[in-house]
Amino acid sequence: METRIAVIGIVVEEEESVELLNDILHEYRQHIIGRMGIPYPKKQVSIISIAVDAPQSIISALTGKIGKLKGISSKTAYQGKQA
Repeated sequence: METRIAVIGIVVEEEESVELLNDILHEYRQHIIGRMGIPYPKKQVSIISIAVDAPQSIISALTGKIGKLKGISSKTAYQGKQA
C-alpha cells in the first residue's frame, strides 16, 4: 500500500484531553516518524507537531480521532505528491 508523508499540527487548549491524545498517538506509533511538543505557558496551550509516513486512510483515521477531542485543534499538511 502506498504511503504519504504528512505533518499534523496540534494545539492543545484543554489539559484534560492530553492523556486521550497520547493514547491515540501511541495507537498509531508505528506510523509516526517523529514528534515535537512545545509547552507555551504564556498562552496556556501546548503545540505539538507529528510527522507521519502512512497510507492516506491511516492518516485520515488518526486525524479524525484527534479532531474529536475536546479542546484540541489540528491541521494536516501533506507532501506534494504521493511516494
